[in-house]
Amino acid sequence: MNPTTNSGLDGTHDAALQSWVESANDPATDFPIQNLPFGRFRTEDDSDWRIGVAIGDQVLDLRTAKLIDSCDMNRFMRLLPEIRRSVRQAIVEGLRVGSAQQNTFKAALHAQAEVELGLPCQIGDYTDFYTSIHHATTIGKQLRPDNPLLPNYKWVPIGYHGRASSIVPSGHSFHRPNGQTKSPDQDAPSFGPCRRLDYELELAMLIARPNALGEPISMVSAEDHVFGVSLFNDWSARHPGLGIPASRPVFVKKLCQHALALGGHA
Repeated sequence: MNPTTNSGLDGTHDAALQSWVESANDPATDFPIQNLPFGRFRTEDDSDWRIGVAIGDQVLDLRTAKLIDSCDMNRFMRLLPEIRRSVRQAIVEGLRVGSAQQNTFKAALHAQAEVELGLPCQIGDYTDFYTSIHHATTIGKQLRPDNPLLPNYKWVPIGYHGRASSIVPSGHSFHRPNGQTKSPDQDAPSFGPCRRLDYELELAMLIARPNALGEPISMVSAEDHVFGVSLFNDWSARHPGLGIPASRPVFVKKLCQHALALGGHA
């Protein structure tokens, strides 16, 4: 996941920065030194999750690099934005060409191909917002060709509760759901595996700092509660004949590649 910052770009995004990690300087890489997505990973010989940052084709273990003192990603995400930004600055300082910390950081690197990437954090809840007027109009044309966009769409925020337990890392397999289908020549629906699946590529916002019950978050301070963003595939089962969408198994594009198990910027 890629952390956000309400102060805009800073020196850590300088296009001229180069890293001593050679793969990070490849023009084709998704993870140059200017793009440092956070996530969790574990190694073959250790089942505990660690906090890492992608750099080139490597993952930097932040605790081994002496940048943090915990492997609790949710705890890190709750830190104040200015503290998270200072960690990012320290990461860039250690990864840039000529860094005095190169040896310490080099010992904390793991090849991405040799580690398991997990969900970037523990996800306690999930709300799906229906916010694209273009998407809403396209879907509306299928259901109501003469009146695709209902008048309240522009005024009433639309969000529905999702199932956090079905969010899994990108690339993770899942069972094709069962459901009822009914063709025009059937008198009654039949039960069996869903025949049609689709997915929507979405943008996930990771809310890290809580607010007390009954105390709203102002627009001015809203971004301070957002740790970062991640790509997100929302899978849906489409059962023709009954007009009812079935279960929606979903999985996260994790952090940076595959859906960003590495994704989110502090």
